[in-house]
Amino acid sequence: QVQLVESGGGLVQAGGSLRLSCAASGSAFSINAVGWYRQAPGKQRELVAIISSGGSTNYVDSMKGRFTISRDNAKNTVYLQMNSLLPEDTAVYYCNAHITHYSGYTTDYWGQGTQVTVSS
Repeated sequence: QVQLVESGGGLVQAGGSLRLSCAASGSAFSINAVGWYRQAPGKQRELVAIISSGGSTNYVDSMKGRFTISRDNAKNTVYLQMNSLLPEDTAVYYCNAHITHYSGYTTDYWGQGTQVTVSS
């Protein structure tokens, strides 16, 4: 089984920056597309950004220009660089990875989430 672990969240003032990491542990698998999602209290989970296996990226318009998703395939890690943070960005951030095991089995995994709190 594959486990995803997010890290890098914390408390930051408005205008500050954070870099979130999503690391996949396990063996005999490859990571396909990975998305970052967030969920604020009382709101639905929403997509933030997505990166394909080839490195192609897409962003929700409100995050474009502030957030950058990237990946380091050698480390099985995907990052979300968040700049110019706003209080509205406060949420639990999750990564979701589509993974193909070398056996041929394909599924998706969710991480446990990391809290991002932006103070005004």
